[in-house]
Amino acid sequence: MASEAEPDSRTPVVFCWHMHQPDYRDHSTGEFLFPWVYLHCIKDYVDMAAHLEAHPQARAVINFSPVLLEQIEDYLIQIERWRHGGAPIGDSVLAALVSENLPEPGSTGYLELMDKCLRANPDRIIRRFAPFARLAEVAGVYHSRPEIQRYLSPQFLSDLVVWYHLGWLGETVRRSHSVIQSLQEKGHHYSLDDRKSLFNVVTELIASIGPRYRHLSQTGQVELAMNPWAHPIVPLLLDLKAVKETLPDAPLPGYESYPGGAERAKWHLEEGKRVFERFFGQQPVGCWASEGGLSQQTLSLFSEEGFKWTASGDSVLNNSLNKARSEKTIKKAPGIHRPFQFAEIPLTVFFRDDGLSDLIGFSYADWHAEDAVGDLVHHMEEIASNHTDKANCVISVILDGENAWEHYPENGYHFLDELYRVLESHPQLRLSTFQACMEQEEWHPQPLPYLVAGSWIYGTFSTWIGDRDTNRAWDLLCEAKGHYDEAMEANTLNAEQQTRASRQLGLCEGSDWFWWFGDYNPAEVVKDFEHMYRRHLVNLYEAIDCPPPPSLFQPLSQGGGQPPRGGAMRPGHES
Repeated sequence: MASEAEPDSRTPVVFCWHMHQPDYRDHSTGEFLFPWVYLHCIKDYVDMAAHLEAHPQARAVINFSPVLLEQIEDYLIQIERWRHGGAPIGDSVLAALVSENLPEPGSTGYLELMDKCLRANPDRIIRRFAPFARLAEVAGVYHSRPEIQRYLSPQFLSDLVVWYHLGWLGETVRRSHSVIQSLQEKGHHYSLDDRKSLFNVVTELIASIGPRYRHLSQTGQVELAMNPWAHPIVPLLLDLKAVKETLPDAPLPGYESYPGGAERAKWHLEEGKRVFERFFGQQPVGCWASEGGLSQQTLSLFSEEGFKWTASGDSVLNNSLNKARSEKTIKKAPGIHRPFQFAEIPLTVFFRDDGLSDLIGFSYADWHAEDAVGDLVHHMEEIASNHTDKANCVISVILDGENAWEHYPENGYHFLDELYRVLESHPQLRLSTFQACMEQEEWHPQPLPYLVAGSWIYGTFSTWIGDRDTNRAWDLLCEAKGHYDEAMEANTLNAEQQTRASRQLGLCEGSDWFWWFGDYNPAEVVKDFEHMYRRHLVNLYEAIDCPPPPSLFQPLSQGGGQPPRGGAMRPGHES
């Protein structure tokens, strides 16, 4: 380990954990249609903070989606309003913890709440806890024998609601919180007081997210970053034809360009910065482009908006290097483990090592933690030893910071603890952040003439555009944008209505809806997300006082696939 007086010559390793959930609210009612925001708060966001707190020498970049931050804030507002006698909490699963009268056995509400409280990883969450597994087994009988539904005890649903939340809790909470340990030991026959005590823990955890990450940022352990407000694919907003840079034969939607896309892309960045500063009290230095979606135009826009770094997948870099080689603008291709700069745009671009990132996302969950970390660190040591430009070497591991862990034993507790333990005092590698890397004296990004547009998934935009279902979704969005523009030009909306409409349009522009369309994805999840997308579009038409077209009420996509990890994550390279 180098002394404070000596420069640290160890190779920097940057883990960038991306925290994102789309907007699950129906803004016409204020209701959360799905509970994933607060469930990831009490499981992943608190665990990821706790692991860093337990290893003070560890460093990481944490990227928060602004629309996620707003939803966390909304949960806290709704909880406080309810506590002071206001409206009920607009999330049926969370509200069930404090409901004095749960739905009656045999009712539609009973069945709906029961089904919602079974949406968890069956191996890592449900079957881990014997009482939860027994409840799930009873629920299965309930479904197969509808004639016995009326005979179930109300206590069944009360216990299921408690175990659903206990199962979703972060492992660091489970190991340290006396209330949680007491409830787990009790095992069954939970009272309303039990549910309320669990609700109080849940509320504490949601409220802790902002302060904990702000503190980690202030101590220098964490660099906080953001993506555009509602997580849109910025290159496609700027130019739908960007898909053809890597897929020249990809069919375009009926609209060949998104109306006013440049203005909308800029709006997402500026709105995102406003939300980020309100939540964390600072402006971000870096912007993880939604899904690593970059293009030359996108780099220019990010730079104009004041960002100093961005990142994508190594397939985007390889496509750009291949183009530079074919045009003979470079002779020898540099490796991926270094910073880059394109066409003199003053923005540093990092590229994730897809191989290392995907090992964490798709392979190590079934390994023993020490073996997994040993394998990962060995790969990193090899990279560091073989790199020819030590001063500009950086190993970037970028991936989802929430969905991966439900596939690991105990929410990835042992893997993450071992990972930070080994790397915070490694003789050859040092944990760092992108901002810290850029402050090194000898830091010189590799210049390249042009970035070939693409995302971190396969280096293309095929996930979001170019097939029947995604193109239909783009056509619906482009049509709605045309009506939105007409309403704005007519100047019939007041300032508050215009702001509401602009934000509602922003939600429709998010990438998540397009992600789930197509036969690749599970039918149940496709149904959820295509319903949310059409609901957001209907709310947009209502916001601009325009009747929605009949086509908006026709299902877009069916799904039916069985992708790894349920489709919430994808590998960077096609297998």
